Amino acid sequence: MPPPEPLASSARRPPPGRARELVARYRLELLWVAFVGANYAAMFAWPAWETIPFYLIWISLTLLYGLRVWPLGPTLIVVLAVMALTGIPITAHVMHGTQPVEKVIRVPLMAMLFGAVVWHARRRVEALRIAERRTAQLRSMLERQERFIHDASHELRTPVTIARGHLELAVEHSGSSFELDVALDELSRIDAIIGRLLLLASAGQPDFLQTEDVDVEGFLEDIFMRWSEVAPRAWRLGVLAPGRLHVDPDRLRAALDALLENAVKYSAEHDAIELRAAADGPDRIVIEVVDEGRGVRAEALERIFDRFARADAARTRADGGVGLGLAIVDAIAKRHGGRCTVTSNGHGSTFALALPGFTPAGVAQRLPELSSSST
Repeated sequence: MPPPEPLASSARRPPPGRARELVARYRLELLWVAFVGANYAAMFAWPAWETIPFYLIWISLTLLYGLRVWPLGPTLIVVLAVMALTGIPITAHVMHGTQPVEKVIRVPLMAMLFGAVVWHARRRVEALRIAERRTAQLRSMLERQERFIHDASHELRTPVTIARGHLELAVEHSGSSFELDVALDELSRIDAIIGRLLLLASAGQPDFLQTEDVDVEGFLEDIFMRWSEVAPRAWRLGVLAPGRLHVDPDRLRAALDALLENAVKYSAEHDAIELRAAADGPDRIVIEVVDEGRGVRAEALERIFDRFARADAARTRADGGVGLGLAIVDAIAKRHGGRCTVTSNGHGSTFALALPGFTPAGVAQRLPELSSSST
């Protein structure tokens, strides 16, 4: 027995929630249809003024398409419908003699103009899709690279630790030898590389930085004193801007250690190495490491902060490193919202680490006074 007719009609009717969703999704199209209907009626009501609603219909279609950019099929259907709607009243007025015949040509001309807009809009959408696709590919590639570095570093660290432990036991029992010293040195080198790879792999993580306020003078003096005892250089502690810096102290220490290590590697025994810091604007500071070493060749300046890049590929592994230190500096600087730059004149280099979040000492001292005076 067939169901009652009211039930059948209600079954074909979309549910209220779905109807509201469709209205909300296509509200611009519905408003445009109402606008077109009003102008279409005006073209019949006032034949002498039909030019105004005619152009308003086509202009509104162009604006709507700029917001929506429909697929090609629906776009062609809409264009043909608008051509028919705007062409019917104009043709009727021409047949009644109230408008010249030349007015009919406006319909295909406006369609051609709208076609040019469609072509440019679709090119822009396709370009955005290509850019988004390439961005997603690059993001995926970087994520896979960081995951690979992280996993590989963890897998390597365990056997390296075990091997070094056995070698150290061999040294304790049998005494030191050239072969054991070389093996321990290489394992220490591998362990340092693994640590830096893990640091680079974690640079993109949200919790990479644990920031706090540090005293610039005390922080840099501590780093300078520690390095001045490591290598025989003419160490100089330059002018230090007094104040506080909002940074991750461990990450900043790692960056400055890498810069000072680089200065030591590329300088001779009695060359000067200077550490200094100066304010750069109201809330920025520039920490510089200046050395009188051999400098950086011009062709190496552009890639010196890349991973595994070395300023002088001809140097030995022990002297030249593996090219991860400056990449770490660049990553730490960028995560703090700053940057690291280098200048070289062939008689030394200057690495400048620019960081935001600096509060000069004078400003920090005046703030309590201002608050107490206001109370």
